[in-house]
Amino acid sequence: MITMTPRAVCELKDLIMTQGKPNVALRVWVAGGGCSGLSYGMALDDGQPEQADSVFEQDGIKIVVDGLSLGYMSGSQVDFVDDALGGGFKIENPNATKTCGCGSSFATEGDEGASGCGSCGCH
Repeated sequence: MITMTPRAVCELKDLIMTQGKPNVALRVWVAGGGCSGLSYGMALDDGQPEQADSVFEQDGIKIVVDGLSLGYMSGSQVDFVDDALGGGFKIENPNATKTCGCGSSFATEGDEGASGCGSCGCH
């Protein structure tokens, strides 16, 4: 399961209303790459979920994730955070054993991943 913080729900509702597409879902995924080995992706998706996708709903917002990504992200939470560079969505992943300083790259136990962390710095 993937959940959202109340702040993320609020920000997503505002974004969806601004775009005028009330039937979109937040699609989240994991892709190879990033300075820790894997990276997150997120986008608003107005297409129909694929057969292998999992769909979660919280406070009227749907989250869609493919089966492979869910294996890396199960139990994760989408949050919205403000920092010195502005605000943005961030994924808090309990499966990550190493994360990049920028928060968009991670590795899990047993991942070969990348050997370095580039300019972001690992945690």
